Amino acid sequence: MAPNMNIQIVQKEEIKFLKFPKKDVLDKRKDQIERFLELQRALFLGNLEHQKVRIIFVDNEGIKKVETTIWGITDKEVILKQSTIIPLERIINII
Repeated sequence: MAPNMNIQIVQKEEIKFLKFPKKDVLDKRKDQIERFLELQRALFLGNLEHQKVRIIFVDNEGIKKVETTIWGITDKEVILKQSTIIPLERIINII
């Protein structure tokens, strides 16, 4: 990801109003596995140390970033506080 890309910061409460295409933003299987492992690490950080992470994801309008705690992960979704959901395949990076 290029450092000069225009990333819009959103609040987790805004995510439920966003539209997400179905296609995965990561083409390589290795990158998809790495993303899942990073999400699991972030889940443990949130549950054990109450630490927030920054999730960079793509909706139908462009790249977004949210700082939040991850409450759960399924094979298709990342669950945030207040049952807010980001489709797993739309996440680019977890910082």
